[in-house]
Amino acid sequence: MAHFKTAQEDIVPFGQKVAFGSGHLANQLFPAALGVFMVVLVMSLNMNPVLAGILGALPRLLDALTDPIMGFISDNTKSKWGRRKPYILIGSVITGVTFMIMWQLNPENSQTYNFVYFLIVSIFFYIGYTIFATPLIGLGYEMTPDYNERTRLMAVSQWMGQIAWMIAPWFWVIIYDPSIFDSAPEGARLLSIWVGGLCMILGILPALFNKEMIVPDQDKMANLSIKELAANTKEFIRGIKLTLNNKPFIKLCGATFLIFNGFQTIAQFAMFIIVYYLFNGDKVAAGTWPAWFGTISAVATAIVVIPIVTKLSEKFGKKNAFIIATLISIIGYILKWWGFNPANPWLMFMPIPFLSFGIGGLFTLMMSMTADVCDLDELNNGERREGMFGAVYWWMVKLGTALALLTSGVVLSLVGFDQSVDAQTTDTLTNLRIADIIIPVVTALMAIVIVWKYDITESKAFEIRQALIARRGKVKH
Repeated sequence: MAHFKTAQEDIVPFGQKVAFGSGHLANQLFPAALGVFMVVLVMSLNMNPVLAGILGALPRLLDALTDPIMGFISDNTKSKWGRRKPYILIGSVITGVTFMIMWQLNPENSQTYNFVYFLIVSIFFYIGYTIFATPLIGLGYEMTPDYNERTRLMAVSQWMGQIAWMIAPWFWVIIYDPSIFDSAPEGARLLSIWVGGLCMILGILPALFNKEMIVPDQDKMANLSIKELAANTKEFIRGIKLTLNNKPFIKLCGATFLIFNGFQTIAQFAMFIIVYYLFNGDKVAAGTWPAWFGTISAVATAIVVIPIVTKLSEKFGKKNAFIIATLISIIGYILKWWGFNPANPWLMFMPIPFLSFGIGGLFTLMMSMTADVCDLDELNNGERREGMFGAVYWWMVKLGTALALLTSGVVLSLVGFDQSVDAQTTDTLTNLRIADIIIPVVTALMAIVIVWKYDITESKAFEIRQALIARRGKVKH
């Protein structure tokens, strides 16, 4: 396999990598916190699991639908502040504030009231999230044209993003600690203010410190005005079609959908298995075990998985690194059957170094591979459309998340989980543990099949870049 040395001008300075990574820390902390906070709806506000699943799914479906629109707007914005950064700043503020408001729920309210309140506010939250996250992703795709530097940039951003998953599990401990809060809903109300404020600050940093690509041919950008609405609608539809006709990109989207969908479907199951299987429903006895499980998983991803995956990518190529990482994660999921053992809770950490390769390898590599696809698209169609590719890619992720959260609630209901009691039946816990393994293993194997014939290697990426330079010269930042 051919290897090419990264040119000095293609290296993203460390400070800019950290600023970009700070945005991804906010981008990861929101869903990480939501995963913990959503448990409060079922365990402490006594909301039906299916209704909680609907609350997780419906706003995300709206979010997924608005992503391509935001991608088109970001790609075609002409301002002295750039195409991406104004939206990153505004979106981070909207998202942070609405996250605070969203969790001001009380158990005294009826289930219907809490359901409607949460649904309405979360819709505004996800609109802000789209305004923030879609340009942020597009910004990362254009920060360097180098095949391997793209992976290193994404590795830093994903490494910083894992900090969210290290600290978020402890929100569960804080929320349910009676020495801190009188009740879990009160804990969620107050902690959401701190989380929303922190994410707002972190999200603003890329808008302040990162540099954007100067678009080579701005004449091809759409004119964003009401007068041009009809023309822009046609151009938007054309952009969607071009994106969906990009076969390598569709392979990346399909693999991501499957891996992330499988992971998100069972994401909350670990907490339920720890509390109800290892500790027989005793939340006090479960103590900090669920938090440690999440934190150790994130630490393993950050210090073991991401560095190894980055090296595998440089040595064997991105596609092969993805396949290796996914196969390792399957071993980890299977080991969970023996890892969750009431006789020895410490065994729950045994599968973590293996299963962490699933998500850790996925986003480090897929985001880097999507950046390569953006170059291929420019070569074929003569336009820079990072925002649209980022939007469609994350549309697939969010669609998977929405379906996964809905599926998660349905699976909990099908296995017989009863949120009103502390002790679950043996059959319920056995079926839940089987689902916790089978679902992500099946989706991982399907993802490998889809990405098997992905063909943008380092050599091909270099050829694409050279052809682009010959056509329009090197891009500037």
